[in-house]
Amino acid sequence: MTSRRIVLTGATRGLGRAMLEGFVAAGHQVIGCGRSEPGVDELRSQFGDRHRFDVVDVGSDSAVRDWAASVLADGAPDLLVNNAALINQNAALWEVSSAEFDSLMQVNVNGVANVIRHFVPAMIEVGTGVIVNFSSGWGRSVAKDVAPYCGSKWAIEGLTRALAADLPDGIAAIPLSPGAVNTDMLQTCMGTSAASFPSPTDWATLAVPFILDLSAADNGQPLTTPQ
Repeated sequence: MTSRRIVLTGATRGLGRAMLEGFVAAGHQVIGCGRSEPGVDELRSQFGDRHRFDVVDVGSDSAVRDWAASVLADGAPDLLVNNAALINQNAALWEVSSAEFDSLMQVNVNGVANVIRHFVPAMIEVGTGVIVNFSSGWGRSVAKDVAPYCGSKWAIEGLTRALAADLPDGIAAIPLSPGAVNTDMLQTCMGTSAASFPSPTDWATLAVPFILDLSAADNGQPLTTPQ
């Protein structure tokens, strides 16, 4: 398989870290970001110079703009994965503070739009590429105490399907649900019962090949990774 250039947000932990390891093992180059400086430093130390990792808050348009300009100097990505996300502390919607709500939406929705704004024009220019925006089962259904998260992922579903309609032939945008995975985020809302679901590493065993196999033929299709 030809090596691909992959941009991955939220690469330092959870599903992002598991995908990173899978993409690297498959021989691809990964350009990842995260908000944690220690986490990014660890990635740089572990994965070496072929890959690139930067501290970026995707909720900041100016930060994403500067990051994208630097990354794109070496070429457009073949695969763009918007994975970075937050979840709210369990609470009824009216009990979630405006600060927590706004912070979640800034990363989960604005962050995806920021990354698209600054990377996708380069993909359009070369005429190929796949954009994967991580949704959730809670972007197609709902649960109590996580209304902000559900709202953000429903937004990703609509945003991605509309983006797919905007794109020229040869490029795909796909809203992708990972299903339930035993991440730190899931543990915050489900507690010990999250352990009944696959670990990120086990999930990535099937998910990474699935993601790498996505193509322009999948444009606009709401998909779910196998488990």
